[in-house]
Amino acid sequence: MTSFLRSDRSRPVAIWLLVVAFLVLAMVVVGGATRLTGSGLSITEWKPVTGAVPPLSPADWEKAFAAYRTIPQYSQLNAGMSLAQFQTIYWWEWAHRLLGRLVGAAFLIPFVVFLFQREVPRRLIWRCAGLFVLGGLQGAIGWWMVASGLDHRISVAPERLAVHLGLAFALFAGLIWTSLDADAGGARQTLPSPWGRIALGLLGLIYLQILLGALVAGNDAGLVYNDWPLMNGRLFPQDYAGPGLWATLAHSQAAVQFHHRLGAYLVLVAAVACAVGAARSAYMAPAAKLLAVALAVAVVLQAALGIATLMTVVPLALGLLHQLMAALTLAIAVAFAWRVRRV
Repeated sequence: MTSFLRSDRSRPVAIWLLVVAFLVLAMVVVGGATRLTGSGLSITEWKPVTGAVPPLSPADWEKAFAAYRTIPQYSQLNAGMSLAQFQTIYWWEWAHRLLGRLVGAAFLIPFVVFLFQREVPRRLIWRCAGLFVLGGLQGAIGWWMVASGLDHRISVAPERLAVHLGLAFALFAGLIWTSLDADAGGARQTLPSPWGRIALGLLGLIYLQILLGALVAGNDAGLVYNDWPLMNGRLFPQDYAGPGLWATLAHSQAAVQFHHRLGAYLVLVAAVACAVGAARSAYMAPAAKLLAVALAVAVVLQAALGIATLMTVVPLALGLLHQLMAALTLAIAVAFAWRVRRV
């Protein structure tokens, strides 16, 4: 009779969710390489199923290249590009889309199997289903982003890039949190202190900083104002304002970089203060204190890496490392926010 009961915790489900989170992270890193190499517009169609097959013949390659030559990025930025050069950027975008398909399969197939085996804790079934829907939505958002660069732009719209990247990081965080819940079970005790709210607030700040970074990436704003701590020798950038509020917030290179810098300072102060407070807390478990310190260290390293990336004008390796470190910092913040809610 007990074999038909659904357990409140499951180590296999926890491991599965962590594996999917790792695949999402890989997709984010490859997506970053796709952006930094200018490859994101190389595939001008969205074919969720048949698009998994790349061009297999010279005629197929010529057809894909001809489609790319019709968009503004080719005529304004890459005119005269050879087929071999096109294939290089094509493979980056194709790999990014393939990883998205693999993430979907890696989630859906084990999820169905675990459901059939009654392995998924009942309280997590709908949450896991929601994560799958979020992942599927990510594919549609990705095409919505790409479509913004096919008609009159030479790159995707920065705000759409921020939505796309923000959704990926939200999925990444949700998978980690749910994995921890699956491994630990449902019973918990909340700390008799405001630490739960503090940790969630810090997590929110870090997530907001990632979105601000996406706007920097979407505007290529890391290629300007490459001095620090000043911006071209000034505390406040001279060409901060755009022609309107939205143009300033989402499209001004000076503004988005300035906001990202301010966000970094705020997160740095908050993370260090949180670590100091956690170390002195009489209520917090040792594991949570360790996570608070680890988070502060990760934030400090990420800030230093961001400065180095900016001052060296965003080389590919540092740009990818900065994005990878952002994901690691978010993962530690998720673990800390989850842990302080348990005694």
